[in-house]
Amino acid sequence: MYFGVESAEPLKGVSFPPARLPEEAEDLRAEVRAFLSEEFADGAFEPQCDGWFNGYSPEFSRNLGKRGWLGMTWPKRYGGHERSSLERFVVLEELLAAGAPVASHWIADRQSGPSILRFGTEEQKTRFLPAIARGECFFSIGMSEPESGSDLASVQTSAERVDGGWLVNGTKIWTGGAHLSHFFIVLCRTSPQSEEDRHAGLSQFIVDLSTSGITVEPIRLVTDEHVFNKVRLENVFVPDDLLLGEVGAGWEQVTSELAHERSGAERFLSTFPLFVELVRALGERPDERARVAVGTLVSRLWTLRRMSLSVAAALETGAAPEVEAALVKELGNRFEREVADAARLVVPSEPSFEAPDPFRVRLAEAISHAPAFTLRGGTSEILRGIVARGLGVR
Repeated sequence: MYFGVESAEPLKGVSFPPARLPEEAEDLRAEVRAFLSEEFADGAFEPQCDGWFNGYSPEFSRNLGKRGWLGMTWPKRYGGHERSSLERFVVLEELLAAGAPVASHWIADRQSGPSILRFGTEEQKTRFLPAIARGECFFSIGMSEPESGSDLASVQTSAERVDGGWLVNGTKIWTGGAHLSHFFIVLCRTSPQSEEDRHAGLSQFIVDLSTSGITVEPIRLVTDEHVFNKVRLENVFVPDDLLLGEVGAGWEQVTSELAHERSGAERFLSTFPLFVELVRALGERPDERARVAVGTLVSRLWTLRRMSLSVAAALETGAAPEVEAALVKELGNRFEREVADAARLVVPSEPSFEAPDPFRVRLAEAISHAPAFTLRGGTSEILRGIVARGLGVR
C-alpha cells in the first residue's frame, strides 16, 4: 500500500500484501447467504446497524455454532473446524452485511478464544473453546479503566497472589456485554510499575463474572440501550488455573490480541445496513450529487475491505500485524461515520427508531451509535500514535 505520489516504496512498518479468497470461501459465502435469507424470512432477526455490538441473541449464536461458523479456524480437538482465516472472513462479512444479531458470541469468537488457544493451558483450552464454538459461552473484554482509557500500560487493577490463586481489585470500564457474558479476560498489574519499562508487571486472568465481589454497573447509550458497563472487582478470588499465559507477560499477550480486535470487517461494516437502505432509497435514477456520494463510499469500502482481508491473511500465517490492524480500525471508524453523514445529506429524512421506513430506523441507529465507534478497541488518537510509531515518524 502506498501513501503519496512521490515514492514508489511502501512506508516503513506498513504492509498490506494482496490477498485472494479461495474458491471454497466463495462457496461458503453462498451457503451463509442462503442461511441468512431463511432466518430473515422466518423472523429470526431484523437487520440492524452495529449488530455485532448490541445485537444480543444467544439462540442465533447457537445456530451459528451448529453450522460450524464459530471457532472456525481452531483445531477440531477443541471444538473448532480447522478452516482458514479467509473462510472465516467471508462468514463474518456476510453476517455483518446482513445486520445479524451476533453480539452474544462476538468477543469470545473474535479474540478471547484465540487468546486462550495461543496462551492458555490445555485445561483452559478444553474447558472454554468447545463451549465457545457451540455458541454457549460468552466473553467480554477487561482492559480499559476509568483513569487509563486506551493507555493500557497505566492500568491499576491489581492481582495479589494468595493461597491457591489471586485476589483481584480494581475497576474496568466500557466492558461491553458484561451483564450478559459468562467470563471476561482481565488485564491486571501483578507487580509494581517500573520506570524503566511501563509494560512490565502486567498479567491476564480469565474471570468468572458470577464470582462474589463483582459488581456490574450499566453505562447507557443516549438511546438508553445497555451495552457498555463499569465492572468493579473487590477482593475477587481467581484460582491459579485461570491465569492466562505467563505472569508478567500480559502486555505482549494484549498487543497480539488487539490485532484480532481492530482489523476485522466489523470496523467498517457497522453501518453497512444503512448503506444498503441508502441505495434503496435513492432508487434507480439518483442525481449526480447522490451518485458522487455513493461512489465515494463504495471506493473507500473496497479499499478497507482489501486492507482487512490482507490482515486476515497475515493472521492465518501466525503474524501479529498490530500497525496494520490499527490503521484499518482508524480508517474504518471514519468510514462508518461517513456513511451516516452521506445518508443525511443526500436523503433528507428525520431519523427515528419508531419509523415504518427502514432507512430512517437504520439512520437513527447509525447516528446514535457513532460516538462509540472510536471508544471501543482504542481511540483514534491512540491508533494514530501506533501507526506513527510503526511508520517511524514518532
